[in-house]
Amino acid sequence: MMGTSYLEPRKRERWDKKIHFILVCIGYAVGLGNIWRFPYLCFKSGGGAFLIPYFIMLIVCGIPLLLMEFAVGQFVRYGPVGAFAKICPIFKGVGVATVTMTFLLTTYYNVIIAWAIFYLFSSFRSELPWASCNNTWNTPNCFSQENYDLLEEGEVPPNHTVSASQEFFDHRVIGITDGIEDMGSMRWELFGCLVLAWVAVYLCLFKGVKSSGRVVYFTALFPYLFLSILLITGLTLPGAWKGIKFLLIPKWEQLLSAKVWEAAAAQNFNSIGIAFGSMIAFASFNDFHNKSMVRDTLGICIVNSFTSIFASFVVFSVLGYIAEIQGAPSIDKVVESGPGLVFIVYPAAFPTMPIPQLWSILFFVMLVCLGIDSEFAMVEVVVTTIDDTFPSLRRFYFDRREVLVAYVCLFTFCCGIPNIMEGGIYFFQIMDWYTAVVSLGFVAVFEAVSIGWLYDARRLSRNVQQMTGRKANLYFVICWFVIAPILISAILIFSIIDYKVVDYDGYVYPPWAEVLGWFFAMVSIICIPLGAIHAMVTSKGSFTERLQYCIRTTINDEEHAAQFMTSAADDHILPELPNYKEAMLN
Repeated sequence: MMGTSYLEPRKRERWDKKIHFILVCIGYAVGLGNIWRFPYLCFKSGGGAFLIPYFIMLIVCGIPLLLMEFAVGQFVRYGPVGAFAKICPIFKGVGVATVTMTFLLTTYYNVIIAWAIFYLFSSFRSELPWASCNNTWNTPNCFSQENYDLLEEGEVPPNHTVSASQEFFDHRVIGITDGIEDMGSMRWELFGCLVLAWVAVYLCLFKGVKSSGRVVYFTALFPYLFLSILLITGLTLPGAWKGIKFLLIPKWEQLLSAKVWEAAAAQNFNSIGIAFGSMIAFASFNDFHNKSMVRDTLGICIVNSFTSIFASFVVFSVLGYIAEIQGAPSIDKVVESGPGLVFIVYPAAFPTMPIPQLWSILFFVMLVCLGIDSEFAMVEVVVTTIDDTFPSLRRFYFDRREVLVAYVCLFTFCCGIPNIMEGGIYFFQIMDWYTAVVSLGFVAVFEAVSIGWLYDARRLSRNVQQMTGRKANLYFVICWFVIAPILISAILIFSIIDYKVVDYDGYVYPPWAEVLGWFFAMVSIICIPLGAIHAMVTSKGSFTERLQYCIRTTINDEEHAAQFMTSAADDHILPELPNYKEAMLN
């Protein structure tokens, strides 16, 4: 592109094969969120009590809203920023908010990968360091499998014991302090792991991801094979069924908490990718007359939810085992219900398996692969949004993609450094809750309202007919127009009424940390009113005329559809499976 105008428009690209679109969406949706966040939220929200609102939100919000994003992306053929500007100019800030929220998520998501890299390096030892309590970081309360084996028949472990895997995570990996007031010093080993994680992301992105499609097939199938082995092993451990019962039997009182419903909605949106803009971008590269939109939506959602439930069975079977060796009265007393849960529970099973180092290495390689795939997809959203929305900035990175990717990776890396200090887990928890739960709720409401109400769900149904030959099912139209906007709004309102500061294993954050959390939430939320103000200011006429213009779509359905009857041959074909990220959000 050197030697051309920075403002020169680019032609739309298309997927080479339909299976590429499906695999990319599944690869983006199925990631660390299924193996890390879902079991953690189940544990925090009373086991089976979380599954009920999760599946309700999946049916009335998750599936319909994913179909809505696919329909918008495929019809408008723009990424989130351009799509919302065309659908409803007054809500064009919603597109910017999705990208902003994605950026905030990238700053701490890679920290999870850094933890996995730390565990991966620690697995190359003659004995797994979390297998025993004979280490310098262990406390007198530490209790491991070897301690359990020494107990006489009928003897129970002493009270207030802590699993060896919990102590390894707390005292060896993150070096946890007493609170966010004491951030402590830098965890330099984690710092190095985070550098490696960002180098991997950069290498995946700087030339547009040239890896072979066969790698995606491996990363899609390998987790299920490995999780199956872990589940079989977990179910053979003593006490495993206690954990399974905790997962399946609801604590009904938890259903009265708005926070549980908010977390269920946020998990659906986080895991599937709703309100983050990526699914709109992916669908925008589909053929305009792709007819399998509904089937694609159902398939992706089913695979995503199955993976989450499958991973939860693995986690809770091992939780039952930890409760057994600790003599804990209930499952919710054995480990902290924090974001590090997956790094405490899964490793606890490895010492019971033959060649534990091998299983540990394979598991953390799997985590790294799953995490890197989702991370560079999110970073690419940020990179291409900057490149496409602000073409005049290209002169600052010499119109070279690799330089822009380096800028974004370096800046995002620096933003994530507080998470790898000794008190970083408290900062991580604040970031995760207020970015991936609180602000996501606000953005999802405005997305549903702008498309379902102002653009009109019935109009979107007609757009689906123009693309597929059949209108969207009446159920989806009702969800777009009534159920999803009202339900998400109600959850958001009740969450505000029932608002409580997020905690970490009983630790209460100071008021200034709560303010910091709301700042992170507002960074993306503020884009919505600012976008509305910008739309009103830049339009012409009286206030009433400007408002009427801003709440109407700029798309003429018939002309728009007719355009793609003749111009499809002019579109570029995306040649390789992972190359979708090269032109995302054009």
